[in-house]
Amino acid sequence: MAQAASWQQLWLRGGLPESLLAAADEDSIDWREDFIRTFLGRDIASLELGMPLPLMERLWRLMAHIQCQTLNASRLAGLLDLRSTRLKQLLAVLEQTFMLRLLPPLEANLSKRLVRTPKLYLRDSGLLHNLLGIETYDDLLAHPQAGESWEGFVIEQLIAAHPRWRPHFLRTSNGAELDLVLERGRQRRVYEIKLSKAPRVSRGFHELVGQLQPERAELIAPVEQASEARPGIWVRPPLQAINAERI
Repeated sequence: MAQAASWQQLWLRGGLPESLLAAADEDSIDWREDFIRTFLGRDIASLELGMPLPLMERLWRLMAHIQCQTLNASRLAGLLDLRSTRLKQLLAVLEQTFMLRLLPPLEANLSKRLVRTPKLYLRDSGLLHNLLGIETYDDLLAHPQAGESWEGFVIEQLIAAHPRWRPHFLRTSNGAELDLVLERGRQRRVYEIKLSKAPRVSRGFHELVGQLQPERAELIAPVEQASEARPGIWVRPPLQAINAERI
């Protein structure tokens, strides 16, 4: 990952070096727009998927608007007038080209019924912002999908910092959720991600932490300093979490 002047710039522009290190936001936006056109018009076309460019563009914009949601393949296929099997083929290609992440649910032996459908994320926050029409940091903070963008951004940085760990999410049928669960052998680390300078630990988060007993439980939020929200549960700023020990 290229180094950024700040996590705010990394979040806004994404991690692609030409975008991140551009001289100005306008240059970064223009580069990302060209990248999207090139990726859809040349790279995807070279795979001979039989998808017209306007349909691929529509798929990307629809995915941007369902960032962080559990994947409803039938509904998404219906919006695109595609068969579900065809849509799944296209999503698989986007996963293989590192544009898309389908975050799998954790298989856990808990007393409550669990959501079994993966969550969808466009992996680069800068590309997501271009698709949503977000140009500046102020635009980003005011956008109705700022929280979803923040969640996807932090998840990608945490996964990158733990290359040997398997990523999942956990959600119960009554809405209790862990945004990210990292597993390695018998070890677990769990994270909740909040776009708030005064994040609170939800009852559901506390209950799931109690059941899973991870070695680390953290809330990642845009705070200035780390603090202990409850015994064993820490709130940490993004840079501290992203630059955590890489194992």
